[in-house]
Amino acid sequence: MEAKELRTKSAAELADELVKLRKEQFALRMQRATGQAPKPDQFGKVRRNIARVKTVLREGSADATQAATGGVRKK
Repeated sequence: MEAKELRTKSAAELADELVKLRKEQFALRMQRATGQAPKPDQFGKVRRNIARVKTVLREGSADATQAATGGVRKK
């Protein structure tokens, strides 16, 4: 999943994607705790995907805030 693909989605779709990724992360942790060895690289991939989704969500809210304030940043 790339950030370019994520930017085409709405905020609601991104929120759903974030929930899905959090559930996947939880499932991986449970597998590791119960001794089922998931692929170790999956932890990092899911964590980075969560970060991508959160970044795109933040960019969207920052754009909306900037448009509402007329492009002036508040301190």
